[in-house]
Amino acid sequence: MTGFVTDIEDTTLANDNFRQVVFTGFHSQLVLMCLQPGEDIGMEVHSSVDQFFRFEFGEGKVVLEGVEYVVKDGMAVVVPAGTNHNVINTSDTNKLKFYTIYSPANHRDGVVHQTKAIALADTSDEIDDFKT
Repeated sequence: MTGFVTDIEDTTLANDNFRQVVFTGFHSQLVLMCLQPGEDIGMEVHSSVDQFFRFEFGEGKVVLEGVEYVVKDGMAVVVPAGTNHNVINTSDTNKLKFYTIYSPANHRDGVVHQTKAIALADTSDEIDDFKT
């Protein structure tokens, strides 16, 4: 492993996949995400994974243990392990583009899920997610 260097804003804005793992290290993982208008990731909890979100385009909300927070370009959210959470694109017309850092990794290295439906059908991918 030699590291990973990119213009994260440009890389995130260019991504149209629901989920694209771009780097997996020993203790963390960088994943690009794009939610279609009205789409969400689904309520979930990672029992042993902390997660960081950075929003680059669009508007939405993040739900942490039932509390809703409005998010938009430039905002960040940290989700500690064990926290029920969801990310929701609240727009009827625009995509919500963001990246997330898992610590430790939560997905297979290099995985690309073009849509949420494909991601949900891939039962071999998620390491410790619980989706409700």
